[in-house]
Amino acid sequence: MTSSALVQKLWNFCNTLRDDGVGYGDYLEQLTYLLFLKLAHEYAQEPYKRDTHIPKGYDWPTLRSKNGAPLEAHYIEVLQKLGKETGMLGAIFFKAQNKIQDPAKLSRLVQLIDAENWISVDTDTKGDLYEGLLQKNAEDTKSGAGQYFTPRPLIDAVVACVRPEPMRTIADPACGTGGFFLGAYKWLNRKGITLDKKQKEFLRRSTFYGNEIVAGTRRLCMMNLFLHNIGDLDGEPSVDRADALLSDPGNRFDYVLANPPFGKKSSMTITNEEGGEDKDALTYQRQDFWETTSNKQLNFVQHICTILRDDGKAAVVLPDNVLFEGGAGEKIRKKLLETCDVHTILRLPTGIFYAQGVKANVVFFDNKPKDGKVHTKGVWFYDLRTNKHFTLKTRPLKIDDLKDFIACYNPDNRHERTASERFKYFPYDDLIARDKASLDIFWLKDDSLDNLDELPPPDVLAQEIIEHLEAALNSFRDVAAGLASSK
Repeated sequence: MTSSALVQKLWNFCNTLRDDGVGYGDYLEQLTYLLFLKLAHEYAQEPYKRDTHIPKGYDWPTLRSKNGAPLEAHYIEVLQKLGKETGMLGAIFFKAQNKIQDPAKLSRLVQLIDAENWISVDTDTKGDLYEGLLQKNAEDTKSGAGQYFTPRPLIDAVVACVRPEPMRTIADPACGTGGFFLGAYKWLNRKGITLDKKQKEFLRRSTFYGNEIVAGTRRLCMMNLFLHNIGDLDGEPSVDRADALLSDPGNRFDYVLANPPFGKKSSMTITNEEGGEDKDALTYQRQDFWETTSNKQLNFVQHICTILRDDGKAAVVLPDNVLFEGGAGEKIRKKLLETCDVHTILRLPTGIFYAQGVKANVVFFDNKPKDGKVHTKGVWFYDLRTNKHFTLKTRPLKIDDLKDFIACYNPDNRHERTASERFKYFPYDDLIARDKASLDIFWLKDDSLDNLDELPPPDVLAQEIIEHLEAALNSFRDVAAGLASSK
């Protein structure tokens, strides 16, 4: 069965469960638990005979042998038991709960998964299956899962520009469901490339390091990696359940590819005296940071500079405010331009992210030795926003939309580039002389302002209006949060 047919088969059952109040995210979590147990069972058989560390009496056959209420009771017991284990096992089942309240439907889901021999399904198909489910989950606006899902064509374009090399480490301090890891993995396994045994082992066990503080998203990430043959059943997870911004981890990496969470303010939820919940601004006090701020994206920029090796390379998705904000933003931008070689900024169009109201960019920079010199000579900007119209459903972003940017980036030798209508170079002296050292630069004329007869289709216009309203609402929320925290 093809991966698309498997996705549809599994997703059709989700539509049945929705009548019982089981949402996409809850369903995907249950699939993760059951798929992992079924795969572990298959790996424990001949010819693999792997020690999966699943305690006897809590494995797949014990689920398969029960029906109805006994199955439901045993399934809850299995989840609780495995959540206390160590390594990958405990990480996958951390705080796992049964969300399928109808025992008959739980039994049907077990049968559905048991009917397939998952090891016989090749890695690409298994990976595409899970990626397909993750994308469907991201498309469900009610679940809020879209904030953890970066458009895969954008990831593929970024990776094609950075071109990570074998035997190098790759970090993502806010890895979501693991999109950048898988993009890099596919690049390192692309056609025409043959890795030797040592390189394959390093790719599987030692290449990727991430952080994801949301437990449910972390487990989806680890399952996603596992289905792509990254990591081991009996190994330690390479994705930490920790806030990456709290401290310097000590490790240094060759590449950082990341799309940190949108929203300007870092915050933590606390319970007040009346039993309600308040949000309190969270400011990180770190000696390695240039500036102390509660702005989440600015803190991620500083953190990424810390964890890069001296010759490390980064590509980071950042919202517009990072390019123009004053105060700490201006100081951090200047330090970034000085201590790193910020060489390329891709201005992204609206309508490509599941989190609405987002205007973002990909900032490419190389770390440099801390020798007191200014390392940015100038920045190339590519404008993929002006006169570009995308929506998630009727006009989704595709890799073909990014081919001109990749060609302009010139990954073979980024020091030899040619300017074009959408690709323009700005020297460092001109950038630093701008108000607040703003990198919020655009030069193309918006045709829609003059040619009213050539407006985009109504659905695109409606989506753009929503994007602008959401952006305005997010700004008001940030102001309100700032006022509340200052009282």
